[in-house]
Amino acid sequence: MPTDEEVVQTAAEAAEGVILAHYKQSELTDFDVTVTFEEGVLDVDVYVNAPDDADESAEAVADEAALTAREAVDELFGEGDS
Repeated sequence: MPTDEEVVQTAAEAAEGVILAHYKQSELTDFDVTVTFEEGVLDVDVYVNAPDDADESAEAVADEAALTAREAVDELFGEGDS
């Protein structure tokens, strides 16, 4: 069973990976990934402030990052195995 710290770290790294796969860090005005894991409940909040002329919607990238973070935690617990 992973520790709470491992869960938070895994989720945060997965979310940041998605953001940085879509945007160069120099293109981003700001981004923030906040992850909590308390009493077995995972909460992932992702904020992306990208340039208006970016190819992809910042909201869509933030949603994808949050979903990917949750999937990474599922895999950590072995729930992602098929």
